[in-house]
Amino acid sequence: MTNPFSSLQPQPLWTYFYELTQIPRPSKYEEKVRRYVIDFGKNLGLETIEDAVGNVIIRKPATPGMENRKGIILQAHLDMVPQKNEDTDHDFKQDPLKPWVDGDWVKATGTTLGADNGIGIAAAMAVLASADLQHGPVEALFTIDEETGMTGAFGIQAGLIQGDILLNMDSEDEGELYIGCAGGTNANVQFTYQDVAVPSGMAAFKLTVKGLKGGHSGLDIPLGRGNSNKILNRLMWVSQNRFGLRLSSIDGGSLRNAIPRESFAVVTIPEAQKEPFLDYAKEFKDMVRNELSAVEPDLTILVDPVAKPAFLMDEKTQHNLLNAIYACPNGVIRMSNEMQGLVETSTNLAIVKSENGEVKTQCLLRSSVDSAKTDLEQMIQSVFELAGAEIQFDGQYPGWKPNPDSPILKLMQDVYQKRFGKVPEIRAIHAGLECGILGGVYTHWDMISFGPTIRFPHSPDEKVNIGTVEKFWIFLVETLKDIPGK
Repeated sequence: MTNPFSSLQPQPLWTYFYELTQIPRPSKYEEKVRRYVIDFGKNLGLETIEDAVGNVIIRKPATPGMENRKGIILQAHLDMVPQKNEDTDHDFKQDPLKPWVDGDWVKATGTTLGADNGIGIAAAMAVLASADLQHGPVEALFTIDEETGMTGAFGIQAGLIQGDILLNMDSEDEGELYIGCAGGTNANVQFTYQDVAVPSGMAAFKLTVKGLKGGHSGLDIPLGRGNSNKILNRLMWVSQNRFGLRLSSIDGGSLRNAIPRESFAVVTIPEAQKEPFLDYAKEFKDMVRNELSAVEPDLTILVDPVAKPAFLMDEKTQHNLLNAIYACPNGVIRMSNEMQGLVETSTNLAIVKSENGEVKTQCLLRSSVDSAKTDLEQMIQSVFELAGAEIQFDGQYPGWKPNPDSPILKLMQDVYQKRFGKVPEIRAIHAGLECGILGGVYTHWDMISFGPTIRFPHSPDEKVNIGTVEKFWIFLVETLKDIPGK
């Protein structure tokens, strides 16, 4: 397709971002984009390294007269979250995205845009390729698999990176500087069930919850959006007790770090309870839409007749599963006492999926307080163990403790105020930034995270504001010029 960003500024950044939208790069499938940045660095004649786990490091020498400045690491992640609308035909492993300009915003047709973290990648590339910017020694660190486990950051080896200051370009509000983030843990739950025959006299239905906004399970968790897994389970729990609902299969959510937007189940209802069930389903839809009207105006709940399934889940496991999902904590657990408006602890009931005699459920827990994260782990463990499920925790990553006395923070505050006439806001983020992991290896680093304004990341509604991309670029360029000496 024709580059829709050809008139946007800064042109080099937008050109590289467009090229990135044409390269499939979902998490765990970064081979093509990794080759793209490796070839990019080598074609510029720059030292280009691929480490043992697949991260790419490109080094650019200082511009003349800037050799004695502290080394800067420009850091962004190569992967993107693959989310699409149900009616969009798109293979994230093969197909290019379809970006377009909508007024002041850039979006993609029916899918995530990949501005998280494609804009950061493109900015680093534009710095590496520039012939006229002033900067000290620069390293671009492109990590893999940030969205599904931060395995790239976890794989970074001590002594590989030479710089002193890390500029993480993975934040999503222009005019804000981030100096801390939450840590996280995955809760992986497994129920085992037996297939049983469908009794006679049963009517079968497909239940669908869709039309929710979804979004980032950290950044968007305080917005009170609907969770399709919780809504669907609520309908089934009541219908199990009132109408004898039996569950055949369930498929809700797809990514641990995205608030689930769509959930589906195939169920049966005794013929004698069919009409009361359908009446209740309509009542339930109206009730939930009323509850969430301010945040989920497009919520849809469908109950469609289908052919009888080949089997049902055994009744005991179904009962335990629906009880556990209903009781499982979800959403904001506690707000921060230290920073107004910041979520301290939360959890997202991300995935519930049955297949081959197993129901697998996954939650992503986040907290900026380690003890609170442990408490939440134990809370969720107690719920699922009472229900007879197995639970394991993995993917633990540390938070990043704020340092209000950071020298790079002071410098960037001054640069921003001088260039834009106001002091940027200082924030911590309720999401997992790679800074916490990387800073655990390179303990001497001074770190900060910033970026342009991105809305609805991790959902097909993702968009990036064009004007803030230009401000982000100007801010980056001015910061590089003012980095102090060693």
